[in-house]
Amino acid sequence: MTAQQTRTQRLDRLPFTREHGRLIGGSGVGWALDAMDVGLISFVMAALAVQWELGDTQLSLIGSIGFVGMALGASLGGLLADRIGRRNVFAMTLLVYGLATGASALATSVGALLVLRLVVGLGLGAELPVASTLVSEYAPARIRGRLVVVLEAFWAVGWLAAALIGYFVVSDTENGWRWALALGAVPALYAIYVRRRLPESVRFLESRGRHAEAEHAVRRFEGSEPMFGTTAARAAGADAGVPPTTPAPAPAPAPAGATPAAAAQAAVAPVAAEPEAAVPDAPPTPGGLSVIWGRALRRRTIGLWLVWFFLNFAYYGAFVWLPTLLVASGFDLVKSFEYTVVITAAQLPGYAAAAYLIERWGRRPTLASFLVGAAGASYLFAVASTPAGVITAGCLLSFFALGAWGALYAVTPEMYPTSVRGSGAGWAAGFGRIASILAPLSVPFLNRGGEIWLVFTAFAVAFLVAAGGALLLAERRGLALEE
Repeated sequence: MTAQQTRTQRLDRLPFTREHGRLIGGSGVGWALDAMDVGLISFVMAALAVQWELGDTQLSLIGSIGFVGMALGASLGGLLADRIGRRNVFAMTLLVYGLATGASALATSVGALLVLRLVVGLGLGAELPVASTLVSEYAPARIRGRLVVVLEAFWAVGWLAAALIGYFVVSDTENGWRWALALGAVPALYAIYVRRRLPESVRFLESRGRHAEAEHAVRRFEGSEPMFGTTAARAAGADAGVPPTTPAPAPAPAPAGATPAAAAQAAVAPVAAEPEAAVPDAPPTPGGLSVIWGRALRRRTIGLWLVWFFLNFAYYGAFVWLPTLLVASGFDLVKSFEYTVVITAAQLPGYAAAAYLIERWGRRPTLASFLVGAAGASYLFAVASTPAGVITAGCLLSFFALGAWGALYAVTPEMYPTSVRGSGAGWAAGFGRIASILAPLSVPFLNRGGEIWLVFTAFAVAFLVAAGGALLLAERRGLALEE
């Protein structure tokens, strides 16, 4: 007799359903809004350098202060996600940074803008590792990496939106940067949708003894139609060695005369052979840091922290300062923003390539290869001397750097078991944010020492160190998430 499958096994054997599509889309919109906010500050910096006549030191503080908040937010958000749930933290972070971004539009001094950007960073930093963890815990094992890369691709959509807003709004009028930041308040409204419509993680619900809710969530996905047709979806599952999906067994009818509450409970009664009612709420896992740095997970943690740190340093150092560096190199504000729009658009094919390769090559080779490619593109940008060379090198940098980000967000939740997955991903992201704080501060010093050549050569070296860290990670392609 075939043993009853656990809920996570039932999720892993599903095809890509409409519920998966809603989860990716709902999480992705939040991700894009996050990217739009981060991207906007680079254009705001370029505008304020002209309008408020700010120097490099003040601009560096504006560029870095948000990342201070992101470092704190990533660590705290991951811990909260393991205690109060992935969905709750996701919605809360959208609300926090949406309101703070909208308030930033009213700033009348550098000091006020710095305080508000710190609060914005708290929300932004907490959202990203939590959203990727939620998607990872619902995605079928055979396509989990690809789905997380698709989620990360929404970052390019948001950054492209920021570039377009920068080009059409920020550069258009004296108060254009204020209107751009006012648009950043949209996530506060979107938080309502996230809280009401996105599902909570089944693994989190089970870890808290909330088995009826977990069963209801699994059946919601099992009852959803495949996105690409039943035959094709089942064939994909069979090709990957995954049993074809069958409908969940019908729940036992409620006894005659049962109360509405009892009937509702019967409707979501679990099918797995496990004692539901006797399982108490699990206490929060103590010592998340001590667990992820224990002997079993230490190598993975070292690799992740290296990749997160040096990818953050190179990526944010380059892209936060890009419009301002182009202006300093002799391009006017409008032309600088125009070039940035073109360079940003190259992020989308980078994600597409990573989404394809991550299930073909695997997580580790895809991540390492894209990081090496980003290093080469950074060096080309360092030696570019013509507008065509700048655009070509910038597009290659966008392609490889954002493909690497997609692979990193796919691999990070896979490195840890459920009990510390949120906090493990959060700590890695939080440590990486230290580099995103240092990067904008370091650019003026590097630029004075050797101009753009030294700036982007330093970023090339950082990408190579990150590639070395990627080689320390475990390969989890096609495997179920660890419990």
